[in-house]
Amino acid sequence: MKSFLGLIGWCILFVLCWPVALLALVLWPVIWVLSLPFRLFGIGVNAVFAFLHAVLFLPARLLGYRKREKGELI
Repeated sequence: MKSFLGLIGWCILFVLCWPVALLALVLWPVIWVLSLPFRLFGIGVNAVFAFLHAVLFLPARLLGYRKREKGELI
């Protein structure tokens, strides 16, 4: 659905201003390649935070802590 909306948006842009639409079509792969290092950095940062979360909550998990569900009494 997201791709379909992008295609419809590009078609509308093509009808309204075709030079900008063609420029966007040519520059999209370049922007995607340039954004890859930032995505990889974000994945690495997310992995570090997940690891820290696991290490910090390990004692609680070993002692049997579990999250309470909504509405569950103590």
